[in-house]
Amino acid sequence: MISLLNSFNSLRQFCESQQFKGWDPYDGLNSKVFQAIPFLKKSAFCRLAVIQGFKRLSFNLRPLFLIPKKYNAKGIALFLQGYCNLYQVVSHCSSLEKALGTKEMLFKQINELAELLIVLQSKGYSGACWGYDFDWQSKAFFLASKTPTVVATSFVVEALLSAYEITKKETYYSSAVSAADFILDDLNRISKPRGFMFSYSPMDTRAVYNASLLGTKTLSLIYHYTREERLKEAARASAIAVCDRQNEDGSFPHSDQIGNKWRDNFHTGFKLESLIIYQNLCDDTSFQDNIQKGYTYWINHFFIPEKGIAKYYDTSDENSLIDLHCVAQAIPTLCKLGRFDEQRLLIDKLLNWAVVNMQDKKGYFYFQKRDKKINKINYMRWPNAWMFYGMSYWIKYSNE
Repeated sequence: MISLLNSFNSLRQFCESQQFKGWDPYDGLNSKVFQAIPFLKKSAFCRLAVIQGFKRLSFNLRPLFLIPKKYNAKGIALFLQGYCNLYQVVSHCSSLEKALGTKEMLFKQINELAELLIVLQSKGYSGACWGYDFDWQSKAFFLASKTPTVVATSFVVEALLSAYEITKKETYYSSAVSAADFILDDLNRISKPRGFMFSYSPMDTRAVYNASLLGTKTLSLIYHYTREERLKEAARASAIAVCDRQNEDGSFPHSDQIGNKWRDNFHTGFKLESLIIYQNLCDDTSFQDNIQKGYTYWINHFFIPEKGIAKYYDTSDENSLIDLHCVAQAIPTLCKLGRFDEQRLLIDKLLNWAVVNMQDKKGYFYFQKRDKKINKINYMRWPNAWMFYGMSYWIKYSNE
């Protein structure tokens, strides 16, 4: 039997040795070579081609094209939440200090990562907010580096609030709570027959359902502390708008633009986690049926339990795209839904498959697997920060 704790510590040692700084699947536009060619920089087609080219290559050309390793705010938030989880485990189970580190060591790491997130804030908005450390071109729109998104901000806020609970440092609390003003005042709202959805960033008006629900989740987390009714009201309105579009079989469309063309694993996990957090923190069971139907569809369509495989799409099989983001997000989703014990065997199988098939002897995890081909580039945020985050929940809930 594989020691999952040893695998986690091997990953942890690698990430710490890199000081949590690294490359990202989407950082192609950080190339100093690309930045030096003006006509390429101005072309949306060229920007998209560069990003996708670097993402799809299974060999790493980033050093050749002068793409630096950088901090990614969302990745740092995942690490921070992971260390907060470890601190909580050690606090009530001191026998694990040898394996996980002393409270003092973990406390120091939590402060260092939280302080880094304060530094990485995007400036010029109504409240604290965070984005990515690279220009990002999609088929629909362009976001410059550090343009804040509701997705990145959501993960940072949750991690900072966890750090505040441990350290009681007011700066972590005030930064996290102020993000409510960013969500309510800076994000655009897409009106629906009932309620509305939050835009992905202040620069677009796209209704991406998981992103909007991450706004719901963040407002719910902040409401838990401030008890401001406007936060609860906006969280409920945004939850209604998404749940009204849930399919009869329990699945969720991805966005207004894509609809049901595809549905993926980890974004479904985001939706379910956001809804259960709203329900628990805002004391509102209006969406219990939506959660139950969504969970049933997710658990039955996105996993191959006997093989320990987390599928990327609900239509995938074991030879299709496999991405460890799906493994990593499945664990906190199950934990927050109160399904950890019920699905413990599945979680262990998912982690064992990931370690056997996708972990390098140096400790880091590989990016993706498709058929028998594995992309072995050691990206820091995706999947390593994600696997650190997901495995920390496995450690936490295994020792409660």
